Amino acid sequence: MKRILIIGTGGTIASKKHRTGLRPELDIQDLIRMTPIPRDKCYLEGLTVMNIDSTNMTPNGWVTIAKSIQQHYENFDGFVVTHGTDTMAYTGAALTYLFHNLNKPVIITGSQYPITAEYTDAVQNLTDAIYFAMENIKGVFICFDGDLIAGTRATKVRTKSYDAFISVNFPVVANIKHQKVTYEHRVLDQFLPSEHTEPLSIRTEYNDRILAIKMIPGMHADIFDFIREHYDGVIIESFGLGGIPNNEYNIAGKINELIEAGIVVVLTTQCLEEGVEYGIYEVGSQLPQDKIIIAGDFNIETLVAKTMIGMGSFKTIEELKEYIETPYTHAP
Repeated sequence: MKRILIIGTGGTIASKKHRTGLRPELDIQDLIRMTPIPRDKCYLEGLTVMNIDSTNMTPNGWVTIAKSIQQHYENFDGFVVTHGTDTMAYTGAALTYLFHNLNKPVIITGSQYPITAEYTDAVQNLTDAIYFAMENIKGVFICFDGDLIAGTRATKVRTKSYDAFISVNFPVVANIKHQKVTYEHRVLDQFLPSEHTEPLSIRTEYNDRILAIKMIPGMHADIFDFIREHYDGVIIESFGLGGIPNNEYNIAGKINELIEAGIVVVLTTQCLEEGVEYGIYEVGSQLPQDKIIIAGDFNIETLVAKTMIGMGSFKTIEELKEYIETPYTHAP
């Protein structure tokens, strides 16, 4: 019998309707009681570590969840984290990079509708997550609408539909139907447990003095003066493959001033698929390649989490650049 710990953090799945709107109120024991748990297949325990709308999730919350898993790591075979959908992809990426030597499954799930709602998806998602947590895999994943998505590759693309998440630039790792799990064998080897591994550890340092900004036509350059004065890093969602305006607004010149001032600059794209590439167009080669971080095909949620954690762990731009640009699929 597999031993599974379900960690509750709040979110829609645990919400009840109030006069001012939905509010997390149910604890993890309530969710367990409302879910047809396969008790002949696993032993379950529940732990509520917070009960918040995921809009209020912070990097400190990520560390709290990671520490809870670390504290109980030796006593359980797998972990399920119930979480609100709005920042679930950020938490999936963050936990991936906070953990070191993770050799068990951590499955994050939630729902588009509260577990008490008539047509809720909460019961199915939570049941599916428990089955995934019993599988012989390692890593952080998001389980939603029957899909298992690598924690660094999930993006929420729908606000109401059951199939809220997609996997960006990476295959869905597995799916489940009627409790039967089917894997995408092209990537499965990356998620199989190691025979020998060091004890689980976590990174606890991060730097959240960063912004993510999206280029728009006609953007004025003075925003970058503000960033230089108040922030340590910026993620820039450029046009297309990496286009940065070099016209009368002189955005490229202002970004170069940030770089010279020691501000971490990460270059990504607004496009969801296929990623950014330096120097294809003249407007994408105005920044010093050795001093900016090229995000490749990472989604913005992963970039935010990885940049915060990397900036808390590495002191030089060379170390940080290597860390962020290395294309880990599920773990460092």
